[in-house]
Amino acid sequence: QAQLVESGGGLVQAGGSMRLSCAVSGRSGRSYAMGWFRQAPGKEREFVAALNSRDTGTVYADSVKGRFTISRDSAKNTVYLQMNSLKPEDTAAYYCAADSRTNSYYTVKTSASEYDSWGQGTQVTVSS
Repeated sequence: QAQLVESGGGLVQAGGSMRLSCAVSGRSGRSYAMGWFRQAPGKEREFVAALNSRDTGTVYADSVKGRFTISRDSAKNTVYLQMNSLKPEDTAAYYCAADSRTNSYYTVKTSASEYDSWGQGTQVTVSS
């Protein structure tokens, strides 16, 4: 499994921006398919954004499309989630995930069951 550590959460006003980071460690030289998920109190964990291992494809949830961007800096072994035009309904704990089991270079994974490695989560709170 990969080891993932998220950072960058906090409190922001509606309409503001925030960037989450996910530091990834694992097999040297290996890029994983990555995803971001979120879970609000009393709700199920939901998909937010995903990136394939070759950085050639991304998928976004409809609720964040056009506002959030997932990206990777391979030199830093870090995956980012840039969040703009934040809304109170974006308030949640955000988790990054990695698929370290398969070599699916071009597949973008949107289901939590496709990931085997998870970070501890970082809280994002958007005030109205």
